[in-house]
Amino acid sequence: MQFRSLSVCSSDPSVYAVQIPQCMQFRSIVLTTNEGFVENIIKPAKTSMGRLDGKVVVLSAAAQGIGRATAILAAKEGARVIATDVNGELLKELDSVAGIETQVLDVLNKEAVENFAKSIDKIDVLFNCAGFVHHGTLLDCDEKAWDFSFNLNVKSVYTMCKNFVPKFIAQGTGGSVINMASVVSSIKGAPNRFVYGATKAAVIGLTKSLAVDYVQYKIRFNNVCPGTVDTPSLRDRMAAQDDPEQALKDFIARQKLGRLASADEIASLVIYLASDESNFVTGQEFIIDGGWSI
Repeated sequence: MQFRSLSVCSSDPSVYAVQIPQCMQFRSIVLTTNEGFVENIIKPAKTSMGRLDGKVVVLSAAAQGIGRATAILAAKEGARVIATDVNGELLKELDSVAGIETQVLDVLNKEAVENFAKSIDKIDVLFNCAGFVHHGTLLDCDEKAWDFSFNLNVKSVYTMCKNFVPKFIAQGTGGSVINMASVVSSIKGAPNRFVYGATKAAVIGLTKSLAVDYVQYKIRFNNVCPGTVDTPSLRDRMAAQDDPEQALKDFIARQKLGRLASADEIASLVIYLASDESNFVTGQEFIIDGGWSI
């Protein structure tokens, strides 16, 4: 347990020693008697080093789901988090979280991304999390759906990297770029995920190319490839089906571990890739799919 302060009152002015259980930690201890203030004893609380202490993390799609979970966990691990999303109302909910700064950003707007990047003085981690899941086969995917899917799932990654990779290079201290792919990609096909799978396969290829081109700068590029994750986005897609309850059962059935992933579980993988623990890892796909792909 950790508290900001402990006040101890005593009628005996000779009392200067207070026994504190080791499980209780205080930033300060104030000892007073009936004659008034006696002593302010500073006892720094024991704090463990966060896995991302001193790092600046920039991420997109932070208002909900995996992005939100990642922003909160990164801040908890000591990072300064700059969380962006196109949905300003939902994003504001993160304003009260210590260590998180929010910025409304449409990653489809090239000029907005350019201006945002110029406002960032330092960056250690970039997490491109924005995406869209189109439901349907080739025959259900018109040109508009194809273009939107590729613009959000792939081109936004290109635009963010195009603006932030030069900053990583100029800093000369390396860094980590984490791109949201999917197990539904070049890894595995899935029914009614025609254009979605195509976009996520493109993200994997894009990431591998970046890893090769910038490895000499110690900039690492990796993909996170989830299976089905229980997020507000998934719940919305299920609600749009004729039988939402059956849709949930179907989603669960394809995960061999028998459940959906939580956003926090995916966020934990992102934190690993953002941290120095993964300094020897680049150009890889990290599958976290409950056994769906085996």
